[in-house]
Amino acid sequence: MTQAQHDQPSTEAKYRQVIRELALRMERGVYQAGDKLPSIRQLSEQLTVSKNTVIRAYQELEAAQKIEAHPRSGYRVITAGRSAPLTMQAPGFVDLLTLSRTILQQSPSSSLLPTGSAHPNTQFPAITSLYAEIGRHSRYQTHLPSHYLLPPGDEQLRKQLVTVNQWLDISTSPDDILITHGAQQGISMALQVLTQPGDTVIVDSPCYFGNLLLLESLGLKVVEIPSHPQSGMDLTHLSLALAQWPVAAILINPSFNNPTGAVMPRGERERFLSITAGIPVIEDDVFGDLGYGKRPPALYSLDTDNRVIYCNSLSKTLDSRLRIGWMLAGQYQPLIEKRLLADNMGSLNLMQSAVAEFLKTGKYRTHLNKVRRYYQRNQRAFSQRLCSALDSYPWMAGQYHLHLPDGSFLCWLTLPEQADSYQLYQQALAAGISLLPGNMFCTQDQYRHCLRLSYAAFEDNSHWNSGVKKLAQLIAEHIRPLIDNTE
Repeated sequence: MTQAQHDQPSTEAKYRQVIRELALRMERGVYQAGDKLPSIRQLSEQLTVSKNTVIRAYQELEAAQKIEAHPRSGYRVITAGRSAPLTMQAPGFVDLLTLSRTILQQSPSSSLLPTGSAHPNTQFPAITSLYAEIGRHSRYQTHLPSHYLLPPGDEQLRKQLVTVNQWLDISTSPDDILITHGAQQGISMALQVLTQPGDTVIVDSPCYFGNLLLLESLGLKVVEIPSHPQSGMDLTHLSLALAQWPVAAILINPSFNNPTGAVMPRGERERFLSITAGIPVIEDDVFGDLGYGKRPPALYSLDTDNRVIYCNSLSKTLDSRLRIGWMLAGQYQPLIEKRLLADNMGSLNLMQSAVAEFLKTGKYRTHLNKVRRYYQRNQRAFSQRLCSALDSYPWMAGQYHLHLPDGSFLCWLTLPEQADSYQLYQQALAAGISLLPGNMFCTQDQYRHCLRLSYAAFEDNSHWNSGVKKLAQLIAEHIRPLIDNTE
């Protein structure tokens, strides 16, 4: 079970264990009023109980008026035990560089269990074909005169990305697309055009540390809007922030948020655009093409004011070493194209032409379908191994929650608030396990009790299985004294 259930008395009906687990999640704010609960099948798999057990638990909670059934939509929460207080931190500068540098300077090693990495698995036939194409283009370009590839980038690549955008239900033309050095450069260019040092930018919280570092480097202030690990940015808090402070831009990751995996529902996306009318929005969608099912439309597609700047890349679907990204900048395209030209006078000729040729083969679409299934299977296997290992320690009952998204290859582990994920990071690293502590994803240390874990490279072998057990042991040994001190 995703929480430690196996240590409960055997005489207790299993459906009551499920009820207590759901109540605990509501108490901790994992599920809040209006949230959709997992389907009967999903919860059955998560908690390793029968579907009939889940049905009985849902029926009991419905009778107690805690949840309600919606036709063809499953169950939703009516009341929740805890909601985030409506208090906001004033805009403040980011100070994350020292911590990030300490953690990110660790050299990759084949012996290190890579649960802290947000790099994709590259052990697929399409990646081999891609690098063969890069090799061919490398040999071909030795016969061409040296030259800069100016913005907006390789024409053939932009034509291929029109099709990639269509798979995401985004209609574009090649002229709408600007090629960037990964999505990160696109976000950086957008921030440079939209803001001045000292301006305030709103972000979802927790927020990808790379974006926080960008804001720090540009001297921008940040307002962190609390986000639900399933549905994303809390729009009540967003409205409150907009009423209090002038905001130059909003940077949001609404599809398979890094680190939580949250996906903002379509209705919430439409409400978000209504609430933020007139404010430029930067949409980070690097995990958007890794959904296990159909995801809501991009904010860019729903925007009727031409104010959403869309940023994406091939870093999470193919290989982060490619550094091939693109952006759809709408009304800001002339300014950003000018900034791109001034920033680096050109881009990666070889990589762009080779990736364009690779996309023409049609292998990328096949690859996407394969990696989505692969990551979904990995999620199921990794979460079962980790939860089973944690559940073997009786005191871990009710002390953690593993948020499992409907896409990407990352998950978010929440521990008691007294936990210190940086200390766990150091202990895990000494044991040959990489992970990312939660205080990398915020400015106020509010996620120190959380961990971001990756299952991209998970394999069902002795190396991984022993590593996951060791990770669970480290977590359990870290939590036990915290529990003892509160009793």
